[in-house]
Amino acid sequence: MLKKLSDKTRKRLHRKVHIRKSIYGTANRPRMTVTRSNTNLYVQVIDDDEGKTLASISTLEKEFADLKPNTDGAAKLGEAFGKRLQDKKITTVVFDRNGYLYHGVVKALADGTRKAGIIF
Repeated sequence: MLKKLSDKTRKRLHRKVHIRKSIYGTANRPRMTVTRSNTNLYVQVIDDDEGKTLASISTLEKEFADLKPNTDGAAKLGEAFGKRLQDKKITTVVFDRNGYLYHGVVKALADGTRKAGIIF
């Protein structure tokens, strides 16, 4: 039996499809996608040409388990992810907000990544 989606979720998925029509990650400029839930944050850098994840980070990892999915935790996670990307020699990305509004946690994560020196 199919579960009905809430109106909020349906709108986010509609925005996600619309955004993904124009955003595409390459080897030179991979796509950085953000997923958030009530308990965790997940960030990946994806090369869409190869279909491979180049780097990822989440609050499920032991070193970031104490971070909460709020703006402070997102900023710290973004900075750590920026350093991880610098180590892998990735300097520019395309930001995919995954249908979430660019506000609050998503904005804090993006600003933290920019603070670490990643360009997007």
